[in-house]
Amino acid sequence: MSEQQIEQKINDKGLNAPRLNPQHIDNCIVAGQYHVFPGTTTTVCCLTLVNGFTVVGESACASSENFDEEIGREIAFKNAREKIWLLEGYLLRDHLSKTEYGVSGAVSG
Repeated sequence: MSEQQIEQKINDKGLNAPRLNPQHIDNCIVAGQYHVFPGTTTTVCCLTLVNGFTVVGESACASSENFDEEIGREIAFKNAREKIWLLEGYLLRDHLSKTEYGVSGAVSG
């Protein structure tokens, strides 16, 4: 199921509590850099987020005959972007828990 289809289902069901969406994730990205390691089929994508944090995604193919740099970049980007969902999900949940329970940001040990 595509992101657009998922968003449509969420909207159709009226699920409107605080949540992330694809546009939010895309808005977090301010720059992207790619590197293909010479002699390999490995492509790395480094995305810089609005707060300066970087997220790295990678791709590689088993057969060098199948290597295509454009496809490698797309897969590496998608891999890095998926990691942003996790990070932003954590931030949203942290914010919601502080709002719901009045929890401070301090961790006790």
